[in-house]
Amino acid sequence: MPGLARFSQLIALPRTAPQACRYCLSFTAAGLRPELATLVAGIHLEEQGDWSRTKTTVLERNALQARSASTGKRLESELRQRLQCLNTRQMELLAKGTSDERIAMAWLAVFKRIQIAADLCRQVLLAKLSSLDPVLRRSDMATFYEDCERDHPELTALAPSSQQKVRSALLQMLRDAGLLAGKAGKGGTLGTVQRPLLSPQVQELVASDDPALLAGFLLHAPAKPKQKAAAKPAAKKAPPARRAKP
Repeated sequence: MPGLARFSQLIALPRTAPQACRYCLSFTAAGLRPELATLVAGIHLEEQGDWSRTKTTVLERNALQARSASTGKRLESELRQRLQCLNTRQMELLAKGTSDERIAMAWLAVFKRIQIAADLCRQVLLAKLSSLDPVLRRSDMATFYEDCERDHPELTALAPSSQQKVRSALLQMLRDAGLLAGKAGKGGTLGTVQRPLLSPQVQELVASDDPALLAGFLLHAPAKPKQKAAAKPAAKKAPPARRAKP
């Protein structure tokens, strides 16, 4: 039957693998910039958590000290989209915490918003520390980008100058966040991967949000405790057999 044949052909069609989400590459408009992120967070608290009013106030005051209106809009947009990934307690720490805590919260916003930065931490930096080889090399980054380009054609679509801008911006954010120490040297080295020092408050705010976010600070999420199997009820003893009456 023609209807059945067509139905069989539809069933036989292979399913395509789900496509990876496109990378957000607008982060080159702003580096980590914890000092500017702190300004935006403070204004956001002043505006009672209203992002629309926060945007208006930041631009009207030129709080980011941009040289032109267009630059100010790009900078404000990029920072706002990152900070919208933070919860209220994280925003408060970004606005009022110590210098190291503000840097940590600014990096957390990047890690939650910019997937390529998260992939770099999980796939390269954590692996470097786990293998006791903390030196980051150009070859490590080249391999990482080659792997990314298989699932993210938006990277290969960039002009060579834009590709270099993305790579430079990522490395600089790692340095500013305290995950990469030292300058690029001879022999293709880029620096040494390290875990930044985190205050107890930062660790609590990250872990309580999602333990998987600890990877952004090159920490492994704590293993979940194994649940003990429920004890089986003891088998009931059979009642003693009654003796037959003589």
